[in-house]
Amino acid sequence: MSLEGSYDVASNVVRVGGDARQRYHDSRGYGYPLSGNEIALAPVEAAHLLFRGDLEAVVDEESDERLDFRTFIAREPGESFGVRFLVYADLRSRGFYLSPAAEPWVADPPASDFAVFPRGKGPGDDEIAYALRIIGERTDVAADDLADGVLAVVDEESEITYFDVNPVDPQGTSESALPDGCGADLLADRVVVWDPPLALYEEAFYGQPLEGREYDRPTLQCSLLEATYLAEEGAIDLAPETVRERGREVEGERFERRLRVYAELRDRGVVPKTGYKFGADFRTYANVESVDELGHSELLVRVHPSTYVFEPRDLALDVRLAHGVRKTMVFALVGEGGGIEWWSLERLTP
Repeated sequence: MSLEGSYDVASNVVRVGGDARQRYHDSRGYGYPLSGNEIALAPVEAAHLLFRGDLEAVVDEESDERLDFRTFIAREPGESFGVRFLVYADLRSRGFYLSPAAEPWVADPPASDFAVFPRGKGPGDDEIAYALRIIGERTDVAADDLADGVLAVVDEESEITYFDVNPVDPQGTSESALPDGCGADLLADRVVVWDPPLALYEEAFYGQPLEGREYDRPTLQCSLLEATYLAEEGAIDLAPETVRERGREVEGERFERRLRVYAELRDRGVVPKTGYKFGADFRTYANVESVDELGHSELLVRVHPSTYVFEPRDLALDVRLAHGVRKTMVFALVGEGGGIEWWSLERLTP
């Protein structure tokens, strides 16, 4: 026998009596207990039970209107109810229990839309598999809103894409001693380093040989980013500010952000090289011992200011591209004071 719920519009919960606690909460993780066997459901939970036929109807306490699934969801109770329901139903169909990320559904809830529990576990087990945030494909994402957890994006055809969002800490072992004061000339948008030691290219992977692959002692063409870093380290005989100023002339304020990320990666033992072929700022190598034995780069890095706002479509494009070339997409978010937050995004199949 199906039960009916009572919708309290003011508190935005649906109360269900009878044997609801045993039937819905204890056995399947819906809602939270009230007194006796009564439970309270979030609208999305009530909608799912209506959809499945487990609830006969929900009665609006104010209007006394009896709502079935169709009329209940047509009212869209709560902000972004439509996309939230689609994701809720999808994860339930995959065998997950999930609750609104709010008390009293979850003690100490994460800052997200839903707390998703590991398969076979529910709200009483004090274990959360995913802190889940849900948006539609036309909802922008501010860079400073990125958080550890899962981002579910619902597109215009109701398809759902899940992204695993994680803070990352790029580290590597690519270290090599730098020379002292190599001769160098500043050209329009790059620097030529004359007669550098072999190790500057072959072990530290700076620049590209002017001679191509056939060289005895390469003359290096370096990007303005590489050259600025080398100048600041005293490895070439150009004034650092001269090279920096040329970089700013060539690409504006973006140069300073990219230089900040480039220098930080180098200082962490990670070799950044241009990511132009992949539509990114950098591709990176964590453990360079020799250019002759260079493996695949691990990360694609895109640099943004910390105030940047992402469009979900662009996130999907970046992550898809990185996955297609066996790399992880990382966003380096540079604050006004020069601090960097590192976030990785990868496709997730729950």
